Amino acid sequence: MIASEHWGLPEAQFWLRGERPADPVRQDLGTGGAHVYGHAEALRVLGDPRSYSSNTARLQPQMQEFVEGDLLQRDPPEHAELRTLVSRAFTPKVVAGLEPRIAELTLQLLDRADGRLDLVADVAHPLPAIVIAELLGVPADERDLFTGWVDVALGGANSGEFDTDPEQRTRTAVAMFRKLRDYLTEHADERRAQPRDDLLTRLVEAEVAGVRLTRAEVAHFATSLLIAGHLTTTMLLGNTVFCLDAHPEQQARVRADRSALPAVIEESLRLLSPFASVARVTTAEVELGGLRIPADRPVVVWLGAANRDPRRFPRPDDFDPDRAPNPHLGFGRGVHFCLGAPLARLEGEVVLDQLLDRFPALGTVPEDPPRFRRHPSLTGVERLPLRTS
Repeated sequence: MIASEHWGLPEAQFWLRGERPADPVRQDLGTGGAHVYGHAEALRVLGDPRSYSSNTARLQPQMQEFVEGDLLQRDPPEHAELRTLVSRAFTPKVVAGLEPRIAELTLQLLDRADGRLDLVADVAHPLPAIVIAELLGVPADERDLFTGWVDVALGGANSGEFDTDPEQRTRTAVAMFRKLRDYLTEHADERRAQPRDDLLTRLVEAEVAGVRLTRAEVAHFATSLLIAGHLTTTMLLGNTVFCLDAHPEQQARVRADRSALPAVIEESLRLLSPFASVARVTTAEVELGGLRIPADRPVVVWLGAANRDPRRFPRPDDFDPDRAPNPHLGFGRGVHFCLGAPLARLEGEVVLDQLLDRFPALGTVPEDPPRFRRHPSLTGVERLPLRTS
């Protein structure tokens, strides 16, 4: 078992301390909605977009300006049309073709690390940001700019936003998303005048039912890809190394047999799910877990808790890469299954392989312990200083 110590984890993620929810579905008395903790119940919600809509922004008027073109906020059939626009950028063939570039970037980043390695700052944060920026066609050397906006918008530990009230956090998030939207709109406008061989150009030129995407749709679509494209991999990498440090026998095993890496990554995604929750809104009154939930109520699916449901996963708090099958929900499920999952998995395998090749030992530093993100819906180490010998 790992993560039994607090490590600065948000209180909302109580299951990371081995605590079990009393029921798989709990009513939220404040909203009339529900929190879903069970694996089977989570599958039911994620697999029924007609009853549980992804358009949660309609309950948050202040976020409506960011909905247009946001793939994560769309339901079928429009969702399928939008997803098709970018699916070709993440096919197995295209993703496999990125492996040499990912390996090259990893070597460069490791060579720059001087002395003690902080996995997140030195590799896990910059690498996926560079990869997704290059795919989109925005300057990779401006990654500190756009990742900084994302970190503040999501309440990064260095932003100070979790020391403010919820309304202030929302105002700050809106301001940061506007900066990112305006930044990507500017680049999209350039592609209209001077097309290139990149994903942003394909979005500008794409048509849905014979109609091209609006400027807002292109910008919001690109924003979703930029956020999800780097944040998931950043947390996946840090969490997997954290797990291997806590279980040296598994680290020794994967050092000896790299074919075990995929299973190690999948178990890390289950045990420390990067995106711990997703939200839906009921479109009509539903029954879930014995509860009646009215229409237009939020339903929060806690993927991190569902991935530790003892009804589905024996010994749920153990790090066990031999689980077979391992039907975790770390990348979601249903129509909104993470589009970039193949890329995140490849980046994870390439980076971990190089780390194990390069360093005879990987472990945390007792006097400088890891620090987790403070956001209640994100599970990932924010700092991970490592000893490498």
